[in-house]
Amino acid sequence: MSSTGDRRQAPGPTSVSTMARPRRRGSTGHVLALVENVPFGIDTRLTKQVDALLERGYRVTVVSRQDPSNDVYRASGVEVLEFPAPPERPGVVGYAIEYSLAFLWAAALSCRALLWGRVDVIQVCQPPDVYLPLIRLFRALGYGVVVDQRDLMSELYGSRYDHPRPVVIKALKALERLSQTSAHQVLCVNEFLRERAHAAGVVPDRVTVVRNGPVLGRVARANPDPTLKRGRRHLCCWAGKMGRQDRLDLLLGAIRHLVYELGRTDTQIVILGDGECLEETRRMAGELGLDDWVAFTDWVAEDTLFRHLATADLGLDASLQEEVSPVKAIEYMAFGVPFVAFDLRETRAAAQDAAAYAPPGDVEGLARAINAMLDDATRRTEMGRAGRRRVEESLAWDRQASGYVQVIDGLRSRRRRSS
Repeated sequence: MSSTGDRRQAPGPTSVSTMARPRRRGSTGHVLALVENVPFGIDTRLTKQVDALLERGYRVTVVSRQDPSNDVYRASGVEVLEFPAPPERPGVVGYAIEYSLAFLWAAALSCRALLWGRVDVIQVCQPPDVYLPLIRLFRALGYGVVVDQRDLMSELYGSRYDHPRPVVIKALKALERLSQTSAHQVLCVNEFLRERAHAAGVVPDRVTVVRNGPVLGRVARANPDPTLKRGRRHLCCWAGKMGRQDRLDLLLGAIRHLVYELGRTDTQIVILGDGECLEETRRMAGELGLDDWVAFTDWVAEDTLFRHLATADLGLDASLQEEVSPVKAIEYMAFGVPFVAFDLRETRAAAQDAAAYAPPGDVEGLARAINAMLDDATRRTEMGRAGRRRVEESLAWDRQASGYVQVIDGLRSRRRRSS
């Protein structure tokens, strides 16, 4: 089941130039991280976390599905234990097979890492929330265990299907609750998830919000490229991993209304990224007569993504997931790009005055908001400045990394004292 928002939305891995910088050497501790949904090298949250740990002097081992992007981190000293990517098939049975295989590989490779040398902290990246037996085993053996909850599987499942099965939702919520209450610490990406963890029974001092903004230095290196506008006046961008929950069908509906009903023909729209819905979305764009205005890039590296954002006049989002803090939105803001989205709790909490909002699910309202923003350069500039300031002061990874490292440091100290 594809994840969303903070886990999957940036299409490119950490750049080689960033990872090649000198590291602090030391023996602070050893962290083992387990990630299933995407390869480690393109999990932009985990790569930033690992970067912070390496800077702090930690040794890091990651259990991940195989992918060439993992090699970037091998070159900087991270040990990556890979397993074959499990088959991804739709439906409950397909997910059961995928996650069962991933669980077995995670168990085997984790045991291998623990036998090879001392590990202090084990980080389980969720979703999927299938590692409960391992979490309880790791804790019983004395390891510090942290669950990094990026998305909520029950909400994700519910957003992907018109008629989700109540028994599946109930089971997913139970796995989420038991995983979080079994860990020493829970990391989450926003207040919605913090409140959810508290409601599950996790005491407040065991939950830490660590948001998922970009690294400011990498943003600063990006330069605009006017050729990306393809001769048009404006450039609008959507960036992410295309899952059904991202509601690109609604976005294309809004673009069609923008072009054919509102007469906006001076704007190039670029959809950056890949995912399970790429080909379906591409076909839909053709069927709606949008091929002249909408371009698809497929997967792109971070420098290409950031070049587009440095050029863009407006960002786009059409998700209806109330609980998600969209990474794309924070990236738009980092580049001083205002964006248009549906009015959802965590989207508004992250962006505040840096976005224009339409009522959730109102396709024509989304189109009108896009049109109004493109017609008002002064408003775009003011909102872009507000967003950039908010990222610099609070949301950037540069501001969030210390909170993450403090959690790991605390668990490492607990482990050392108990040994």
